[in-house]
Amino acid sequence: MESLFKLPDEQILAPLFEKFPCREHQIRSLASLISPGAIPCRNLVIHGAEATGKSSTTAALLDRLCEPQSAQSDAATPAAQLSYARVDAAQCITVRHLYERVVSSVAASLHAHDQAPKRCETMAQLAVALGEMLQDNNNNNNGRDAQWRFALVLDSIDRQRDAPATLLPALARLSEMIPCLTCVFIVTSPPAGFLRSAGSANLHFPPYTKQEYVRILGLSPPAPVRHTTQQETSDLWARFCAAVHDSLIRAASRTLPSFRDCCHALWPRFVGPIVAQTHTPKEFSKLLVAARVHFQDESLLNPSIVAVRPSNAAVAGSSSSSTLSNKSAAPTKAKVSNVAELTSLLPTIARLLLLAAYLASHNPSKHDLTLFSTYHHGRKRRRGGGTTSRGGPGRSKHRKIARKLLGSHAFVLERMMAIFEAARAEWIDDGRPVGAAGVDGDVGMALATLVSLRLLVRAGGGDMMDRSGKWRINVGWEAVRGIGRSIGVEVEEWLIE
Repeated sequence: MESLFKLPDEQILAPLFEKFPCREHQIRSLASLISPGAIPCRNLVIHGAEATGKSSTTAALLDRLCEPQSAQSDAATPAAQLSYARVDAAQCITVRHLYERVVSSVAASLHAHDQAPKRCETMAQLAVALGEMLQDNNNNNNGRDAQWRFALVLDSIDRQRDAPATLLPALARLSEMIPCLTCVFIVTSPPAGFLRSAGSANLHFPPYTKQEYVRILGLSPPAPVRHTTQQETSDLWARFCAAVHDSLIRAASRTLPSFRDCCHALWPRFVGPIVAQTHTPKEFSKLLVAARVHFQDESLLNPSIVAVRPSNAAVAGSSSSSTLSNKSAAPTKAKVSNVAELTSLLPTIARLLLLAAYLASHNPSKHDLTLFSTYHHGRKRRRGGGTTSRGGPGRSKHRKIARKLLGSHAFVLERMMAIFEAARAEWIDDGRPVGAAGVDGDVGMALATLVSLRLLVRAGGGDMMDRSGKWRINVGWEAVRGIGRSIGVEVEEWLIE
């Protein structure tokens, strides 16, 4: 007795295994749940993190299953008894736009443009239009088997704009009214029972592991490096991909496209000593130490069309003739330069808040009235680098450490805002050009920006907008002095020694 359950031919799935490695289980499960000869379901939910191959794998598999029988080796397979249409819901502006895209995609797949309605505004009109097109197409093709099915793929349906709460349950009910229809929902993280239907299957695409990342990129190694063979380059490429994953991908980004881009961007810098004949391909540890500065640069994960010049630390770290002291100082210089570049992009109001926070964390609160009061002189008094201690007979004199060289102390948010309001007028109205845009008045937005960039850190718990909460500045003296000079303020004149 012939079995009613029949999986797709292995010759159909074999090219997909080569094109999408590490996804054999998902491809077989998806083929079983969609193919008419296997166990087709009414609703299928494909979920997983971003860049895990959900959309590309589904589209490639449906293309293979929908090929005509004459192009396949076995004409008895039911692969040609399937048609499909794919709609990207993220590109639809409104729900009505989604309905009309579904109707036009189904009509294009069935070659029934004359049967598609001109407008489709409600779910009821969508159900009627799909039912008529699928039923008429099945009646006009007498050669079709009774097992013929149509798959409607709704990609990124969870990103549909202005979607009502009843959209997904209503789309899941279409397969109940149209027996030959299978709805495939591709989402990122579906909530429990979001379709409100018990007859739906779920297929998970898990994130790639480190071994899978290395295996995927190992299938397409780069061209042989000069003075090396292809085998040596392939072995070095596999170890290099594992090092890139441990340094950048596992901590900052976990997607295959970003991992591939990082590897291809770092590879020329990594094999530079091999091209210069200062290291051999077997000296992987020395190559890793020579390029460790590049492995610490996360800017590769955010590519830009603006070329960034390599810092002095990167040049010192990549040079093979640099001394041990230069190599140890390279990460510190890179960190300082990164902070300086970050703070230089801040708006004027955020820079003023950062200067006020630095003064609040390094100046004692008892000197605030002396520094910022205008009662006697009409303007704030600058200390000019500090005051001298009182001298007297019998009192020992000793040298004190400058407060700017000590660590930052916690300060109250209300005190920082008071210093900001008191000193802003003199810092700005000093005859210096502040900028074309001037000073932004949205202090709350600037404060939130500093907190999000970790330039200001909350010292305790509680609400962020609590004015009595304590904060701590996370910027050093060199960066603060550069920020002050960028707007024409000498911070040393406002510090108490």
